[in-house]
Amino acid sequence: MALVSADSCIAELLTELHQLIKQTQEERLQSEHNLVNVQKTHEQMQTENKMRGLYTTAKADAEAECNLLRKTRDKIAEIKSLLEERRIVAKIPGLYNDSKPPRKTMRRGVLMTLLQRSAMTLPLWIRKPGDKPPPLCGAIPASGDYVARPGDKVAAPVKAVDGDDQGILAEVVSYSHATNKYEVDDIDEEGKERHTLSQNRVIPLPQWKANPETDVEALFQKEQLVLALYPQTICFYCALIHVPPQRPQDDYSVLSEDTFYADSYPPPLNVAQRHPLILYEVEKVPFLPSLLNVFILLDFVKCF
Repeated sequence: MALVSADSCIAELLTELHQLIKQTQEERLQSEHNLVNVQKTHEQMQTENKMRGLYTTAKADAEAECNLLRKTRDKIAEIKSLLEERRIVAKIPGLYNDSKPPRKTMRRGVLMTLLQRSAMTLPLWIRKPGDKPPPLCGAIPASGDYVARPGDKVAAPVKAVDGDDQGILAEVVSYSHATNKYEVDDIDEEGKERHTLSQNRVIPLPQWKANPETDVEALFQKEQLVLALYPQTICFYCALIHVPPQRPQDDYSVLSEDTFYADSYPPPLNVAQRHPLILYEVEKVPFLPSLLNVFILLDFVKCF
């Protein structure tokens, strides 16, 4: 029944999304018309009052279009959330006939492509006058009472083959308010391996990209120590911010240690805004590198 209800909600939301996109296009055409009038008025050197009126109209059109785009963005986020919830519900044992064959494990190349696409489509936080970036926007951590939703991506410590904790990219399956614990799935082992972790051991990933042109305070800064998802893997590693994003579509450039290279240091790597995580609470990241490695990284960054 839950799936049928979700399907119905998604269908309604898609209809509303279509209307919002149509209204946005109509508003954009109206805005373009007024901007053309502004240009013509400049060329014809009309009176100041007429110019002020045209600018006021053009400003109102731009604000109306911006509001429609925000509504459209929120509608897309709502649809994605419902799709995630439906997918998570489908993973709960007992909801489907156990005689059905298990789903095939996703190939690594497909998984990496989906992760890259997810990072690229992370919505950009667009502030209104007087607004401040919210929690989980860029470098701003979640609030203390925040509870991640099913389907949300998080950094989580799990036991590696050698017995040490390592940080992996995981997906929230459920949260128990009685025990303050999450159930999360290793996204590279979907349906195979599930972990139960305390709330303070799980770090939610950002849900908004920060705009460097308006919200620089919501970005990690040069030489700041972070955890970042290593390219083409689901493992988090210690890195230093080399160059923060300069434009909304830019990635971070980070420096890290890698023993594969002769001097242990690879060239700077690009990491999407969604994946760097600040080491803001040591007790949350038992997979911290040694202080020696941190000091070596800090010394290494001076070479760039």
